[in-house]
Amino acid sequence: MSRNFRHWYLYIRQDDLDVEKKQCEDEGKDISSLISEFERVRKLDLEDFSNQIPAYDLLDKTSHLPIKKDYPYKEPSDLEGIRAERIPAPKIPRLKITDKDLEDKIYGAWLGRVCGCLLGKPVEGWLHSRMSGYLKDTNRLPLSDYFSINVPDKIKDKYKITSDRPFIETVKCMPEDDDTNYTVIGLNILKRYGAEFTPLDVANFWMESLPILHTATAERLAYRNFCLLIEPPQSASFRNPYREWIGAQIRADCFGYATPGKPERSAEFAWRDACISHIKNGIYGEMFVAGMISTAFASDDILTIIKSGLAQIPARSRLYENINLVMDWHSKGISYDEALERIHRRYNENFSYDLVHTISNAMIVVIGLLWGNLDYERSICNAVQACFDTDCNGATVGSIIGAVLGAKNLPKKWTKPVHDTLQTGIAGYNMVRISELARETLKIIERIN
Repeated sequence: MSRNFRHWYLYIRQDDLDVEKKQCEDEGKDISSLISEFERVRKLDLEDFSNQIPAYDLLDKTSHLPIKKDYPYKEPSDLEGIRAERIPAPKIPRLKITDKDLEDKIYGAWLGRVCGCLLGKPVEGWLHSRMSGYLKDTNRLPLSDYFSINVPDKIKDKYKITSDRPFIETVKCMPEDDDTNYTVIGLNILKRYGAEFTPLDVANFWMESLPILHTATAERLAYRNFCLLIEPPQSASFRNPYREWIGAQIRADCFGYATPGKPERSAEFAWRDACISHIKNGIYGEMFVAGMISTAFASDDILTIIKSGLAQIPARSRLYENINLVMDWHSKGISYDEALERIHRRYNENFSYDLVHTISNAMIVVIGLLWGNLDYERSICNAVQACFDTDCNGATVGSIIGAVLGAKNLPKKWTKPVHDTLQTGIAGYNMVRISELARETLKIIERIN
């Protein structure tokens, strides 16, 4: 077989074993009996297909490790188990809004997501030293606008600024991104299957409408499992080191849009979507965000929005604990810069597990919201300037604030460059008007509520 056909994301690599080891430790599994096997397998040439078998065997062994008895968290992946671990949700105002105003809020959420994603997309993968250095050297700290390619050559060379990234001068619409692909997928799942859609419906839709190489990490491995006839929810955990990464969290939005003012329902929809590729905190991330977005249509109080999202996930989970930690930082009056320093001390951005995990990035989303104080520009810039998964976090924060404010209150400085147009990798939606997506979403709300 040609090596060019061996798409590396479809294989287990050395880095994946490092991720699996950390994932097991964070889940509370005792991996002491497998340490020597981790070391042995990691030394193999995993690009040699025959060496994939020992790697698969190791992943199969880790999946059967029990949770330590003294593990302090309770983190089920099934919906009933999750519900049993929730605390009561805060009361939110009853949604009383005209269809016209609701459509504006939905359009605002779509636009907010798209523009927040576009802000973070050119710098996806940038480390904090690169981001802060670039912003200081261009006199743009703190971040307050899209990233520009029109900088002096010495800056381009120093920070490796190239035209293959979507800097603002190079875009005429929002280019394809997985953060917006999955929002369109959520819309289409609800259009096709209605409110009773199942995890298997989601898996089938992916295989019909989303090319596998347009997916990444947990989604790509879940997709591979579908092709091996492994159905949800087993598809989420079978040989999937990325099972708590951010991929499900970025798929939440349309489920929140479709259930305005109904966070528990939006979280259930999010669970049905997330469980095909993620477990535990990977699932909770999507439920948390869906609950926040749903609440954002009915409340403009950021703390209420966050607490409403938290009420959809287990109170004894790592995600719940860490979101509460960020809220505590804010309540004690620490600065935005100090909050970022604390995130970077807690998580190693040089390690992919920390860089793309649900928890670290959900904390940054909450930092964007709390320190942004309902200012769209400040909120998305807070999220992106923090680094980690910049386009994902900018998109999620933008979606929530866009739902609160509505499209008419979003600054034209941010919305004009996309020209109301989104490019996707989804069949039937190559180029689509964002306003049309909002109208389609409104029709879904009328149909399923």
